[in-house]
Amino acid sequence: MEEHARTPILVASGIRKRFGALTVLDDVDFALGADEAVGIVGPNGAGKTTLIDDLADVQRPTRGSVRLRGDDVTWRPAAAWCRIGHARAHQIPRPFGGMTVFENVLVAASTGGGRRGSAGYDRSLEVLDACDLLDLANRRAEGLGLLHRKRLELARALATDPVVVFLDEIGAGLTDDEAAELVATVRQVHAGGVAIVWIEHIVHVLVQVVRRLVCMDAGRVIADGDPDSVMADAAVIDAYLGSSAR
Repeated sequence: MEEHARTPILVASGIRKRFGALTVLDDVDFALGADEAVGIVGPNGAGKTTLIDDLADVQRPTRGSVRLRGDDVTWRPAAAWCRIGHARAHQIPRPFGGMTVFENVLVAASTGGGRRGSAGYDRSLEVLDACDLLDLANRRAEGLGLLHRKRLELARALATDPVVVFLDEIGAGLTDDEAAELVATVRQVHAGGVAIVWIEHIVHVLVQVVRRLVCMDAGRVIADGDPDSVMADAAVIDAYLGSSAR
């Protein structure tokens, strides 16, 4: 049995998501080890973001369960998920307008992370430093460039003290040099003990951090393993390029 299956911190079982007559997730099982960084790949429409939405409580599955550190959290309120260790960074950053970078992170640390007073202040400074934003702490968030907005999105997630962070295509729109900078930050976050689940179409960026890939197609997991094995899998090649490519 693989390591992530032996010592999981997050376990999703039989996840199904339907929108009317459309089945977007079809009985997906997923397990994440406490020390893992896992990439989720697949063609457009495969169900990747829907899976992350169900795992991070952006929406609830139609059927199935999600357990974090052994506790069933499937039907807990969204605010409770934040307090028990889930955090999410979105593809399109949406910082709080009219507030500084520091204030954005402080809101996350105090409201999401439950740190008040000096504890929230100190945690915000720690996260800003980890995400290379300390020099921009007093700048208005809406004036940041794309890389720094993505860093801020990650910083707000980290300010809640998560055990698992879900990243949804945070490399999208960045230049190669910018993506390399962001990869270094994410690698540092993971090295600090935070488990990572990362959706990304830019696979060469993804594999600089993750050691395991999960490939989805048509709402199902079609491959799960080390990156080289997954990307060479016949079902994965068919999903991306069609059977004629083999």
